Amino acid sequence: MAEGYEHLRERAESSKAWKSSRRLRIPVDADLDPYSIPLAELNVANPELFKEQLVYRYFDRLRDEAPVHFCAESQYGPYWSITRYDDIMAVDKNHEVFSSSYEFGGVTITGTPSSSNEIPNFISMDPPEHDVQRKAVAPGLAPGRLKVLETLIRERARDILDGLPRNETFDWVPNVAVELTGRMLATLLGVPQEDRGDLIRWSNNISNADDPEYATSAAQFYQTLAEMGEYFDALWQARRKAPEDDLISMLAMGPRTRDMDAKQLVGNMVLLMVGGNDTTRNSISGGLLALNQFPEQYDRLLANPALVESMVPEIIRWQTPLVGMRRTAVRDFTMRDQTIRKGDMVVMWYLSGNRDERAIDKPYEFIIDRERPREHLSFGFGVHRCLGNRLAEMQLRVLWEEMLERFGRIEVVGEPVRASSTVFHAIQSLPVRIPA
Repeated sequence: MAEGYEHLRERAESSKAWKSSRRLRIPVDADLDPYSIPLAELNVANPELFKEQLVYRYFDRLRDEAPVHFCAESQYGPYWSITRYDDIMAVDKNHEVFSSSYEFGGVTITGTPSSSNEIPNFISMDPPEHDVQRKAVAPGLAPGRLKVLETLIRERARDILDGLPRNETFDWVPNVAVELTGRMLATLLGVPQEDRGDLIRWSNNISNADDPEYATSAAQFYQTLAEMGEYFDALWQARRKAPEDDLISMLAMGPRTRDMDAKQLVGNMVLLMVGGNDTTRNSISGGLLALNQFPEQYDRLLANPALVESMVPEIIRWQTPLVGMRRTAVRDFTMRDQTIRKGDMVVMWYLSGNRDERAIDKPYEFIIDRERPREHLSFGFGVHRCLGNRLAEMQLRVLWEEMLERFGRIEVVGEPVRASSTVFHAIQSLPVRIPA
């Protein structure tokens, strides 16, 4: 299969001078009132709105005035915004009308160069093809497997936390969030721990491919895909001969996945890496930030560590690691008196739905003991509901249990650095201090 990746290296060479308006920064004015913008011109798909945390007021207006909203002009082309909780759920469940297929553009609004064609994976497929590939890896995240992984997560969390400095400022993201998720990602994929740095680097290059501060050319994108493909192809061939208890082995031995082509292999590795790395690590950082922003909730947690159980899904709601997902209409469809035409791009803004007061009480407050904390949109719905949702919750729960045994309040001592992205609600850096 290795020859299947030669075209990616060729694309990397031919793309070195590539530049696109989709990757150029569009400045935002923090003082601009989104209610002063003509509704037809309102464009929430500007990565800078998410980086600067200005997007919430835009979503508030859309939910109130145009919950099914058409934007005719953006750097990503025309698209529909779905911003209310119930409407997002309805679109997410209706895969017969709203397709995830890479053949129609995949699941992201971003302009990553040809990514939907270069890295097809089962999240960018519709049933029945989607179901076959998802089913192949599902046993690796089943309850029995999670019990085994919990012990490993706890051991690694203890090792990481015991090595943190006291009374000095350090960056929480690489030292805790990335370190824990990187170790677990290597285990899930069956990659040697000494290679986990490559997994993190590749994941960063893919998930930040549209951030003008992070990646400057398509060449880096294609080079990353080529490196990944060659690495995982060798691992794939080894697992076909001697399978182990990891996700690559499950795909390699699955009767309907063992003959995946080169594009599908690297695409599924991208999906498993990004899903196992970016989303959980950003919730690990986002939870600590939220507790510092709502110190009375931190006090309650320290007084009653059992609240970790309900706090974990609240962290995932509050952070909303994936701000939104794209679908493409495969036939005309009417929603709230708006006609979405066949071929139209539709974006479900999960971040907006998780702040919808119609569905969630006091959505702009971080409350660690909500009555029904799992009623959020962060894991999606329908056939594409996040396969690793229980693993993500477990990593957060175990980490916080171990943190509460060791530390009192961990202080955020500076502003977080956020990603410029319309896909990932990512925290790139978070300066913290653990008092002695």
